Amino acid sequence: MKVPVWLRLWPNTLYGRLVLILVVGMFAGQLFTSTIWFETHDNRTLEIPARLFASRLADTVRLLQHAPDDASRRTIASELADQRYRLQWIDAPTAAPAGSLAQRTVGDLIAGVIRRRLGEPVEIRLLDAQLRDEAGHHHGILSLFNSRMPSGDFHLQLMLPQGEWLDVQANEGQAGMLTEPGPLVLDYLLRIYLVRLTAVLLLALVAVRFAVKPLKDLAKAADALGRNIYRPPLPVTGPLEVRTAAQSFNSMQEQLTRSLAERTRFLTAVSHDLRSPLTRLRLRMEMLPDSEARDRLRGDLDEMEAMVGATLDAVQGVEITEPRHPIDINSMLEGLAEDAREAGHAVSVEGEADRPLSGYPRNLKRCLQNLLDNAIRYGGSAHVSVHDGRAMLRIVIRDQGPGIADDALLERVFEPYFRIAGSRNGASGGTGLGLTIARSVAAAHGGTLTLRNGAVKGLEATLALPRDEHPAELSWRMG
Repeated sequence: MKVPVWLRLWPNTLYGRLVLILVVGMFAGQLFTSTIWFETHDNRTLEIPARLFASRLADTVRLLQHAPDDASRRTIASELADQRYRLQWIDAPTAAPAGSLAQRTVGDLIAGVIRRRLGEPVEIRLLDAQLRDEAGHHHGILSLFNSRMPSGDFHLQLMLPQGEWLDVQANEGQAGMLTEPGPLVLDYLLRIYLVRLTAVLLLALVAVRFAVKPLKDLAKAADALGRNIYRPPLPVTGPLEVRTAAQSFNSMQEQLTRSLAERTRFLTAVSHDLRSPLTRLRLRMEMLPDSEARDRLRGDLDEMEAMVGATLDAVQGVEITEPRHPIDINSMLEGLAEDAREAGHAVSVEGEADRPLSGYPRNLKRCLQNLLDNAIRYGGSAHVSVHDGRAMLRIVIRDQGPGIADDALLERVFEPYFRIAGSRNGASGGTGLGLTIARSVAAAHGGTLTLRNGAVKGLEATLALPRDEHPAELSWRMG
């Protein structure tokens, strides 16, 4: 299914989403309010033509006031008019439109200049006032971007002291002042958008990171809980919602810890109670007259005791009850290999770890011991190779046994008590819990344990352990 473009651009992390929402919201708000800046600049550009027009109009009114009669006034008006300054006598004024705030401001400016020049107020009605670009078009605010010297077009009606009305239409320039469209836009983008958005972006990156840090700590704690349920409780800090989640998390961890402790105590008690009847059965078995039946019962009892012991070992083997420590993998592998050689088994170690690995020593040793025992039991020998990298340590254990013919069973052998008949040596013993314990320990370290058949024969077990140092956990005491 094709993913929409907007969904591909949507960040996967809460941190990225909050930053994007803040920046886009700020940009949208600035986009909507940018018209205020342009309108202000438009008013500033229209101010000089308006003042020049108002001064000229005030001089016209003064001349008309001192004219001796109506004929003289009309002659003076005709002489003062030109192509950019048209005067027309009208019988009555036109109803002035409501106009915008900018036009009302220009009207007040013109009236103020005339009042100061004449010393008395004059009634005027501003019908229109707007910028015109150099091509003679009215583009409003856009005239700032396509004209280096926009001029102002004015249309008003004015009442003379004699009670006559004069309709005035004029075009007034900037008195030689130029505007540069390019620098104007650049100034706006730099001062308003770039500077402000940069400040908001930096603030969002810092503030949002600080805000989501408790959530990241909670996620790390949940991940660490899967590796070690006995880790210290999560600090209850941060906003109310995060503190509530941390308290619930700590309560869940406490309940899980109690549940596991109850399970261990239960299994220990069951094991202890089972040993008494098993002992009685063994005594009664020895009194059987039939030696063949006695041998069969002895085998069954041995198997039962082995299963009880293995079950307890499995429970204790996957529980993490120790703090993390730097582990010398080389010494651990050499020690295990030397113990196996002393028992008469062929075990070799190739390669070495470059530095210690942070982990749980007792559990990791149990995992490696199970893998070596498995290789020796079914293959007669074991070859260990160590491959160390910057982020991952891999320990590969190979045997020379028959392997597992059916690849589908390579995962099933990790199930508790599952054993393969035929392809592996069924008479070699084992309860089917060794690989289960080994994979659980690998998961507790954040790693993986996989099996695959060798290129020629045998089975190859790969234990991959991440080099996640967890420095804060090295000094914690758990369990």
